[in-house]
Amino acid sequence: MANRLQNEKSPYLLQHKDNPVDWYPWSAEAFEAAGLEDKPVFLSIGYSTCHWCHVMAHESFEDTEIAEILKDFICIKVDREERPDIDAVYMDVCQALTGSGGWPLTILMTPEQKPFFAGTYFPKKGRRGQPGLTELLKQAKSLWDHDRERLIDAGNQITEVLLKNKKYDSIDPEKSMLTEAYEFLRKNFNPDFGGFGDAPKFPTPHNLLFLLRYYRCEKKSDALRMVEKTLDAMAKGGIFDHIGGGFSRYSTDEKWLIPHFEKMLYDNALLIPAYLEAYQITKKECYAEVARRTGDYILRELTDPEGGFYCGQDADSDGEEGKYYTFAPNEIESVLGQEKGAEFCRLYGITDRGNFEEKSIPNRIGQKAEGWRMGAPEFEMLYEYRKQRVALHKDDKILLSWNAWTIIALARAGSILHDDRYSSAASAAQRFIEESMTDEHS
Repeated sequence: MANRLQNEKSPYLLQHKDNPVDWYPWSAEAFEAAGLEDKPVFLSIGYSTCHWCHVMAHESFEDTEIAEILKDFICIKVDREERPDIDAVYMDVCQALTGSGGWPLTILMTPEQKPFFAGTYFPKKGRRGQPGLTELLKQAKSLWDHDRERLIDAGNQITEVLLKNKKYDSIDPEKSMLTEAYEFLRKNFNPDFGGFGDAPKFPTPHNLLFLLRYYRCEKKSDALRMVEKTLDAMAKGGIFDHIGGGFSRYSTDEKWLIPHFEKMLYDNALLIPAYLEAYQITKKECYAEVARRTGDYILRELTDPEGGFYCGQDADSDGEEGKYYTFAPNEIESVLGQEKGAEFCRLYGITDRGNFEEKSIPNRIGQKAEGWRMGAPEFEMLYEYRKQRVALHKDDKILLSWNAWTIIALARAGSILHDDRYSSAASAAQRFIEESMTDEHS
């Protein structure tokens, strides 16, 4: 039987409506039940195109044994895209307690919403030194029954720290902070493959945009060098979809070769201005081309018929991560013919050995700039061939903030690239917001 999520609108919550777990959506009712039944709260936050959210769902939330253990908790499921306000609070908790974050986000807290434990993905059973959800829940239940004051004290301390940290949010920025930010990025820059810090590596377009503006204002050549190295490496890597355009969420390795294959609207909407601004500064056509192909991806894959833009696409196809995006040499040759197929495989790293799950993610790592122009007819043939595969799940929520970023990105693309398609799409999305996402009092 469907649980309390069956009447929700979020694709993510609806993915969990048939779980044996007795989920609540985020609501006063859920916390009232926790108080009345004297139970701790188990909060799980994720989104519908998240690969590890799917893994945890299949391993645990579809499992009757875990569902039985979770009867000792009030269980709440939140779509982080639908409720970014809730996600932001508990992601701060996770990062404060563990030094990192991510999704699925797992929180244990009191009925008064004071968290005493935070983490991300947990397997059903512990393995290789990682605790399992089964053991975690049983230990939390034991502490709730026999040492509750310890949990309550932890919740109070965490809450106090978060409230104290929020006091610094209102500090006015000074120019010295810009210099500090630049130096921080410079020290964390990867000179070999671009990007900042260790794998997994995220594009972080806001950092790139900051460095571009810093270069304009302070004439620091290193700022531009870091940006170009990163943009070039990402455009050559497997994180960029050389067949269909657009960027995946992040790379699991330092070379940008193997992505976490889900694609998100806001990542691509922020990367378009980064590539466009680099193009304006350097006049390098390759940056304009990447921006163009990323915009084309949004128009082709994420645009609603009424003008709005969808949230993103899943990493999994037919139950396997990345299956939609990888190729074997014989597939390429069957589409392009033997001669052109062999040339494509050479230029884009498609080998019999493969670079991911015995197949290959197309990439240009190690290749010179010259080669087949992106968007050539051969790419369209491969794109149409790929569309015959099991379709990727699409999160068709339309979020105002993400659509606003996309309108900005496409409006800039239309102006800078002199392409009315992007300007028209930006205008259509603006009309959609005015007509469908604005009430009469706005």
